[in-house]
Amino acid sequence: MPELPEVEVVRAGLEPAITGATVRAVQVFDERSLRRHCGPAEDFVERITGATFAAPRRRGKFLWAPLDNPSRIGMDAAALVVHLGMSGQVLLRVPDAPIDRLARISLDLDHPLHGPLRVDFVDQRIFGSMAIDALVPSDDVPGDLVPGQVSHIARDPLDPAFSDATFFARLARRNTGVKRALLDQTLISGIGNIYADEALWASRIHYDQPTALLSRARAKTLLAEVRLVLRKALAEGGTSFDAQYLNVNGESGYFSHSLNAYGQQGLPCPRCGRPIVREQFMNRGSHFCPRCQRVAPAPATAGAGGGAA
Repeated sequence: MPELPEVEVVRAGLEPAITGATVRAVQVFDERSLRRHCGPAEDFVERITGATFAAPRRRGKFLWAPLDNPSRIGMDAAALVVHLGMSGQVLLRVPDAPIDRLARISLDLDHPLHGPLRVDFVDQRIFGSMAIDALVPSDDVPGDLVPGQVSHIARDPLDPAFSDATFFARLARRNTGVKRALLDQTLISGIGNIYADEALWASRIHYDQPTALLSRARAKTLLAEVRLVLRKALAEGGTSFDAQYLNVNGESGYFSHSLNAYGQQGLPCPRCGRPIVREQFMNRGSHFCPRCQRVAPAPATAGAGGGAA
């Protein structure tokens, strides 16, 4: 499943190829991939044909390329929004390359420097989508615009505008386990099951540790480890266990070779040697070391059990 590193790898790969490019033609092979577009396939094709893209951006699993000429479709500010879902891929192709049997949408582009190219949206499970969406003001940075369907998603910890103080304050108010909080896209985005398990292992925190009992010092350690694991995964091109995650050139990431906890059940913990355990969690699994990662108890109340002299 694509998480922040995988989405950022795709965004970075698309940037030089589509920035300044104009859409010459569109093919929609499966209208289910337009579920987030407000209108039928014909409306999508009409709006996107002739559009010119600015540099792509991302938040969570969403990518978007602002349109340089939104007035041509009667909008003040708009973008092509791509949601990768569970298995979405955005692949760059030469114009005459064979179209993948799982391609859902194909865009033929003309780039002023690179000439003609094709962008294919391939999605095996069809949970992802493309859409034209209006850009609306961000609620935390003046002048910043985000697609309306993305506006509820929090910034990710690698975003320069991410506020550590706001995150710590909101985390402390959550009445939940720490891993559930990390997966809450309204609190912090870009962290899925893989990188949550890895960051929790690195910070020695149990996935079910209550957020209300997580000290500020441990919360700072956790956020630092989240950033470290995300940056390391970015440097290695993301995580791939099968062919469902590929970058824009159809290549796999290599971070799966660096995992310490996720998918390592039964193998020795790299830190203490005790076998990594997998437990059922939110219709998926949590991987952790039962020795290194224990639920910290609530601090004892001062004077508890004492009586009058």
